[in-house]
Amino acid sequence: MPSPHTKEVFSDVLLQTLLEWNIDRKLSTMTVDNCSTNDAVINIILDKLQCSTLVMRGSMLHMRCATHVLNLIVQDGLNVIGSCIEKVRESVGFWTGSTKRRQRFTDTARQLHVECTKELALDCKTHWNSTYLMLSIAIEYRDVFFRLSQRESSYKCIPKEEEWEMASSICERLALFYKVTKLFSGTSYPTANLFFPNVCEIKIALNSWFTSPSDIIRSMAFKMLEKFDCYWNV
Repeated sequence: MPSPHTKEVFSDVLLQTLLEWNIDRKLSTMTVDNCSTNDAVINIILDKLQCSTLVMRGSMLHMRCATHVLNLIVQDGLNVIGSCIEKVRESVGFWTGSTKRRQRFTDTARQLHVECTKELALDCKTHWNSTYLMLSIAIEYRDVFFRLSQRESSYKCIPKEEEWEMASSICERLALFYKVTKLFSGTSYPTANLFFPNVCEIKIALNSWFTSPSDIIRSMAFKMLEKFDCYWNV
C-alpha cells in the first residue's frame, strides 16, 4: 500500500476490498497483529459495516494473531529470567567467535563422543525461538563446555552447575511454546480444533509452573500468565 500508512488509509482500502469482493456481510473474524493502528482500523470498519450481519453483532470480529500473542507471552517471561541464561549465552558466543574456536569445540565434542550433530548458534534476543534453540543445543554439549574450561584458560564464562540446571528447566518450558508456535505459523494453517487445545495446554502449563520450587520459574510463570490473560482470559 502507498503511504501514508494511517488507520484511515488502512481501513478505507480494506473496506473497499471487502465491498468489491461482496463479502462484507459474510465476515466471521479478521486476524491482525497486535498494534494500536490495527485496533483503530477494526473499530473504524465495525462502524461502517452492518453489525447485524456479523457473528455476535461483530463482537468477535477482531481476532488477534495467535503467533504474535505467543511471542509477547514468551518475551515477558524471558525478561524475568534473562540473567539466568547469560552465562550459557556468553559461552556459546565465546566458542562461536572464530573459526579456530569452532573447530576446537567440534574436535572436543568428537573426542567425548557427544551424539548431538547440531552446531552451536548464538541467539538473537528479540527472537525468543532462537533463544530456545540456542539453549537446547548448548545443553547437549554441556560436557564439552566443561572439558574446554579445563583446557582453555581464557574461557572464563563457564556456567555453574545450578546455572545449567536452570537453563535446562527454562528450555524444557520453552519447548511447549516452540511446538505451538511452529503449529500456528506452519503452511497448513491451524483450524479451531487445533488452535483451541494448544491454547488450553499452555494455560494449564503456566498454572502448573506456580508450584515450582524455583522463585525464578514462578516469577516467569506469573509474567507469562499475566500476558496470556490480557488476550485470552475469558
